[in-house]
Amino acid sequence: MRVFLTGGTGNIGQYVTKAFSEAGHECIVYTRTPGRVPGISELRGVTEVQGHINEFDKMEKSLAGCDIVIHIALGWGCEPLSMLLNDTRVSVFLMEAAEKAGVKQFIYTSSTAAVGNMRGNVCEETLRIPDDLYGATKSATEVFLLGFRQYYASQGGRSNTQVKMQRNIIRPGYTFSNPAFPGGASQSDKRFAQIAQAVLKNEEIHLGRYDGTQFMSSRQIAEVYLKLAESDLNEEIIFAMGSVHTTWADIAKMALEYVPESTAKLILSPQNPPTWRYKTEKMLKLFGLKYDATVELREHMHWNIDRARKILAGEEVADHTHEYSD
Repeated sequence: MRVFLTGGTGNIGQYVTKAFSEAGHECIVYTRTPGRVPGISELRGVTEVQGHINEFDKMEKSLAGCDIVIHIALGWGCEPLSMLLNDTRVSVFLMEAAEKAGVKQFIYTSSTAAVGNMRGNVCEETLRIPDDLYGATKSATEVFLLGFRQYYASQGGRSNTQVKMQRNIIRPGYTFSNPAFPGGASQSDKRFAQIAQAVLKNEEIHLGRYDGTQFMSSRQIAEVYLKLAESDLNEEIIFAMGSVHTTWADIAKMALEYVPESTAKLILSPQNPPTWRYKTEKMLKLFGLKYDATVELREHMHWNIDRARKILAGEEVADHTHEYSD
């Protein structure tokens, strides 16, 4: 397959690009900064194309001849209109351009934020009630994608032109990773780095007793993208999350185990246990995939501690946080 990816050098995207390349697929990685992650361009069958997601003509030309479009890039905004223009409008343009180009499948990267506040057992059919602009733009794009089944012949009159492209949605939750390549992206949550520094500096670590989530690594989620792209599924929404709830306190304990000489103290504030969970049974049913991120969380905590040691020693380290496009 020939795959067009936006966001292919980011936290999730670098692993998706790597997974598709290793599976023998050709990848067109559309990015603002080709060469920022040196290992990407060295992968077999990978070509980087320079461009911004608001450059519609360039994006449309770049996806010509592709079988799959995977849209991971996020266009950011600080108020409703800019969020709509920079993200939802871009995504809607891309899905229509893909349909016109004869693309077989469009995979949109949404988020658990499209659902909104955690409540009970959340599954893919749970009503969308987003509680911030990020969730609202993800929810809006999902609805556009699922509703894009045909065109209109006139105002109020449906056309006989049916959409042929498969349209599917992946909803990641909290996704983390070590860089897939030297200089690659990592997660943007500062708590990993803060815990690492506190452990090395023998400081107190203040956390909520049950604060945590169903973590999933970028390497793991890349397998979900690959399985979905190679399927004949259509109009599916899939939560891509770990099946195990891990707390930040658990992660802090991993760090303390890695630095046994540390005298840092873990102080937990009282908290009620969570009354909700994201159901991951659909991912298991469709693809036979079920994930426990514990091992990779340990590896990621080790990576953060090794990096924190260098920072505290005054050594220069690469900035692994990749910002959203604007």
